[in-house]
Amino acid sequence: MKPIRIIIFAKAPVAGQVKTRLIPALGAEGAARLARRMLAHTVDKAIAAGVGTVELCASPSMHDPAWHRPTLPPELQWSDQGEGELGERMARAAKRWLDAGQPLLLIGTDCPELDCQMLQTAAQSLSNHDAAIAPTADGGYALLGLNRFDATVFDNIRWSTDTVARETLSRLETLGWTVHRLPNLHDIDEAADLQWIPEAWRDDVEQERPTPDQHPHADPRELAQ
Repeated sequence: MKPIRIIIFAKAPVAGQVKTRLIPALGAEGAARLARRMLAHTVDKAIAAGVGTVELCASPSMHDPAWHRPTLPPELQWSDQGEGELGERMARAAKRWLDAGQPLLLIGTDCPELDCQMLQTAAQSLSNHDAAIAPTADGGYALLGLNRFDATVFDNIRWSTDTVARETLSRLETLGWTVHRLPNLHDIDEAADLQWIPEAWRDDVEQERPTPDQHPHADPRELAQ
Protein backbone atom coordinates (compact mmCIF):
# COMPACT_ATOMS: atom_id res chain seq x y z
CA MET A 1 0.00 0.00 0.00
CA LYS A 2 1.27 3.44 -0.90
CA PRO A 3 1.98 5.62 2.19
CA ILE A 4 -0.93 7.85 3.13
CA ARG A 5 -0.65 11.26 4.77
CA ILE A 6 -3.13 11.81 7.61
CA ILE A 7 -3.95 15.50 8.03
CA ILE A 8 -5.65 16.36 11.33
CA PHE A 9 -7.54 19.65 11.29
CA ALA A 10 -7.54 21.04 14.83
CA LYS A 11 -8.28 24.21 16.74
CA ALA A 12 -6.13 25.05 19.78
CA PRO A 13 -7.93 23.78 22.92
CA VAL A 14 -8.31 27.17 24.62
CA ALA A 15 -11.06 27.58 27.22
CA GLY A 16 -13.95 29.64 25.89
CA GLN A 17 -12.78 29.30 22.28
CA VAL A 18 -13.18 25.57 21.62
CA LYS A 19 -16.14 23.17 21.85
CA THR A 20 -18.33 26.13 22.75
CA ARG A 21 -21.56 24.16 22.30
CA LEU A 22 -20.42 21.97 25.20
CA ILE A 23 -19.83 24.89 27.58
CA PRO A 24 -23.39 24.82 29.03
CA ALA A 25 -22.84 21.17 29.97
CA LEU A 26 -19.14 21.16 30.96
CA GLY A 27 -18.15 24.77 31.56
CA ALA A 28 -15.50 26.54 29.47
CA GLU A 29 -12.52 24.83 31.09
CA GLY A 30 -14.23 21.43 31.11
CA ALA A 31 -14.99 21.73 27.40
CA ALA A 32 -11.36 22.70 26.75
CA ARG A 33 -10.09 19.73 28.77
CA LEU A 34 -12.28 17.41 26.72
CA ALA A 35 -10.98 19.05 23.53
CA ARG A 36 -7.39 18.45 24.68
CA ARG A 37 -8.19 14.83 25.41
CA MET A 38 -9.83 14.33 22.00
CA LEU A 39 -6.85 16.01 20.31
CA ALA A 40 -4.34 13.74 22.05
CA HIS A 41 -6.51 10.68 21.37
CA THR A 42 -6.81 11.51 17.67
CA VAL A 43 -3.08 12.12 17.25
CA ASP A 44 -2.23 8.88 19.07
CA LYS A 45 -4.62 6.81 16.92
CA ALA A 46 -3.41 8.43 13.71
CA ILE A 47 0.23 7.66 14.52
CA ALA A 48 -0.56 4.15 15.78
CA ALA A 49 -2.44 3.35 12.54
CA GLY A 50 0.98 3.27 10.85
CA VAL A 51 -0.25 4.22 7.38
CA GLY A 52 2.09 7.17 6.84
CA THR A 53 3.06 10.63 8.05
CA VAL A 54 0.69 12.43 10.43
CA GLU A 55 0.34 16.21 10.11
CA LEU A 56 -1.50 18.56 12.47
CA CYS A 57 -2.99 21.41 10.45
CA ALA A 58 -3.41 23.99 13.19
CA SER A 59 -5.55 27.03 13.90
CA PRO A 60 -4.29 29.50 14.98
CA SER A 61 -0.71 29.29 13.70
CA MET A 62 1.45 26.55 15.20
CA HIS A 63 3.66 29.35 16.58
CA ASP A 64 0.79 30.89 18.56
CA PRO A 65 1.10 30.62 22.39
CA ALA A 66 -2.25 28.80 22.40
CA TRP A 67 -0.39 25.66 21.29
CA HIS A 68 2.26 25.75 24.02
CA ARG A 69 0.19 23.82 26.55
CA PRO A 70 -0.75 20.58 24.69
CA THR A 71 1.99 17.93 24.81
CA LEU A 72 2.00 16.09 21.51
CA PRO A 73 4.36 13.45 20.05
CA PRO A 74 7.60 14.80 18.53
CA GLU A 75 7.11 12.84 15.30
CA LEU A 76 3.96 14.83 14.55
CA GLN A 77 4.43 17.26 11.66
CA TRP A 78 2.79 20.68 11.81
CA SER A 79 1.29 23.11 9.33
CA ASP A 80 -0.94 26.19 9.51
CA GLN A 81 -4.53 26.19 8.29
CA GLY A 82 -4.20 29.82 7.19
CA GLU A 83 -7.03 32.19 6.37
CA GLY A 84 -10.42 31.57 4.79
CA GLU A 85 -13.54 29.55 5.51
CA LEU A 86 -13.26 25.86 6.33
CA GLY A 87 -13.63 24.66 2.75
CA GLU A 88 -10.83 26.93 1.55
CA ARG A 89 -8.51 25.76 4.31
CA MET A 90 -9.24 22.08 3.72
CA ALA A 91 -8.86 22.46 -0.05
CA ARG A 92 -5.52 24.21 0.37
CA ALA A 93 -4.16 21.46 2.65
CA ALA A 94 -5.43 18.68 0.37
CA LYS A 95 -4.16 20.26 -2.85
CA ARG A 96 -0.66 20.71 -1.44
CA TRP A 97 -0.15 16.96 -1.06
CA LEU A 98 -2.40 15.57 -3.78
CA ASP A 99 -0.61 17.69 -6.38
CA ALA A 100 2.60 16.03 -5.16
CA GLY A 101 1.06 12.57 -5.68
CA GLN A 102 0.42 11.88 -1.98
CA PRO A 103 -2.97 10.28 -1.12
CA LEU A 104 -4.39 11.57 2.14
CA LEU A 105 -6.98 11.28 4.87
CA LEU A 106 -8.49 14.50 6.24
CA ILE A 107 -9.83 14.10 9.77
CA GLY A 108 -10.86 16.26 12.73
CA THR A 109 -10.55 15.64 16.45
CA ASP A 110 -14.24 15.38 17.40
CA CYS A 111 -14.75 11.65 16.80
CA PRO A 112 -13.26 9.24 19.39
CA GLU A 113 -14.83 6.34 17.45
CA LEU A 114 -12.37 6.93 14.60
CA ASP A 115 -9.84 4.27 15.60
CA CYS A 116 -6.70 2.71 14.11
CA GLN A 117 -8.60 -0.01 12.27
CA MET A 118 -10.92 2.45 10.57
CA LEU A 119 -8.00 4.67 9.56
CA GLN A 120 -6.21 1.63 8.14
CA THR A 121 -9.34 0.55 6.26
CA ALA A 122 -9.79 4.01 4.79
CA ALA A 123 -6.13 4.16 3.77
CA GLN A 124 -6.29 0.72 2.16
CA SER A 125 -9.44 1.67 0.25
CA LEU A 126 -7.52 4.42 -1.55
CA SER A 127 -5.58 1.68 -3.34
CA ASN A 128 -8.62 1.09 -5.55
CA HIS A 129 -10.96 4.04 -4.91
CA ASP A 130 -10.73 7.74 -5.66
CA ALA A 131 -12.16 8.72 -2.28
CA ALA A 132 -13.28 7.42 1.10
CA ILE A 133 -15.72 8.96 3.57
CA ALA A 134 -16.88 8.23 7.11
CA PRO A 135 -20.20 10.07 7.61
CA THR A 136 -21.37 11.12 11.07
CA ALA A 137 -24.81 10.82 12.61
CA ASP A 138 -25.27 14.60 12.54
CA GLY A 139 -24.88 14.73 8.75
CA GLY A 140 -21.22 15.70 8.60
CA TYR A 141 -18.20 13.47 8.14
CA ALA A 142 -15.33 12.44 10.42
CA LEU A 143 -12.97 11.41 7.61
CA LEU A 144 -12.50 12.24 3.95
CA GLY A 145 -9.91 10.27 2.03
CA LEU A 146 -8.73 11.48 -1.37
CA ASN A 147 -6.54 10.09 -4.14
CA ARG A 148 -6.99 13.09 -6.42
CA PHE A 149 -7.92 16.75 -6.13
CA ASP A 150 -10.86 18.77 -7.36
CA ALA A 151 -11.85 22.06 -5.70
CA THR A 152 -15.58 21.33 -6.10
CA VAL A 153 -15.31 18.75 -3.29
CA PHE A 154 -14.92 21.69 -0.89
CA ASP A 155 -16.44 24.74 -2.63
CA ASN A 156 -19.67 26.21 -1.26
CA ILE A 157 -20.40 23.31 1.11
CA ARG A 158 -22.79 24.38 3.87
CA TRP A 159 -20.44 23.52 6.71
CA SER A 160 -21.79 22.72 10.20
CA THR A 161 -25.13 21.59 8.80
CA ASP A 162 -26.74 18.17 8.46
CA THR A 163 -26.15 18.18 4.68
CA VAL A 164 -22.32 18.20 4.60
CA ALA A 165 -21.82 14.49 3.92
CA ARG A 166 -24.73 14.35 1.46
CA GLU A 167 -23.47 17.38 -0.48
CA THR A 168 -19.92 16.00 -0.54
CA LEU A 169 -21.06 12.58 -1.77
CA SER A 170 -23.12 14.31 -4.48
CA ARG A 171 -20.02 16.24 -5.62
CA LEU A 172 -17.96 13.03 -5.73
CA GLU A 173 -20.68 11.29 -7.73
CA THR A 174 -20.83 14.19 -10.20
CA LEU A 175 -17.07 13.89 -10.69
CA GLY A 176 -17.52 10.20 -11.45
CA TRP A 177 -15.14 9.20 -8.66
CA THR A 178 -15.30 5.81 -6.96
CA VAL A 179 -16.03 6.15 -3.23
CA HIS A 180 -15.52 3.75 -0.33
CA ARG A 181 -18.10 4.54 2.37
CA LEU A 182 -17.20 3.65 5.93
CA PRO A 183 -19.73 3.09 8.74
CA ASN A 184 -21.50 6.08 10.29
CA LEU A 185 -19.78 7.50 13.38
CA HIS A 186 -20.61 9.99 16.14
CA ASP A 187 -18.99 13.38 16.68
CA ILE A 188 -18.89 15.01 20.11
CA ASP A 189 -20.28 18.50 19.53
CA GLU A 190 -23.22 19.01 21.90
CA ALA A 191 -24.30 17.82 25.34
CA ALA A 192 -26.42 15.01 23.88
CA ASP A 193 -23.30 13.64 22.16
CA LEU A 194 -21.49 13.00 25.44
CA GLN A 195 -23.11 9.55 25.50
CA TRP A 196 -20.65 8.57 22.74
CA ILE A 197 -17.44 9.31 24.61
CA PRO A 198 -15.29 6.30 25.64
CA GLU A 199 -16.17 4.67 28.95
CA ALA A 200 -12.71 5.46 30.32
CA TRP A 201 -13.42 9.18 29.97
CA ARG A 202 -16.82 9.24 31.67
CA ASP A 203 -15.76 9.86 35.26
CA ASP A 204 -13.63 12.83 34.26
CA VAL A 205 -16.39 14.34 32.16
CA GLU A 206 -18.94 13.91 34.96
CA GLN A 207 -16.56 15.64 37.38
CA GLU A 208 -16.16 18.54 34.95
CA ARG A 209 -19.87 19.31 34.66
CA PRO A 210 -20.68 22.66 36.33
CA THR A 211 -23.61 23.26 38.67
CA PRO A 212 -26.22 25.90 37.74
CA ASP A 213 -24.55 28.25 40.24
CA GLN A 214 -21.24 27.88 38.42
CA HIS A 215 -22.90 28.60 35.09
CA PRO A 216 -25.82 30.93 35.93
CA HIS A 217 -26.85 31.50 32.32
CA ALA A 218 -27.02 27.82 31.40
CA ASP A 219 -30.28 25.97 31.02
CA PRO A 220 -30.49 23.52 34.00
CA ARG A 221 -32.03 20.97 31.63
CA GLU A 222 -28.81 21.04 29.58
CA LEU A 223 -26.67 20.64 32.70
CA ALA A 224 -28.66 17.55 33.63
CA GLN A 225 -28.04 15.77 30.30
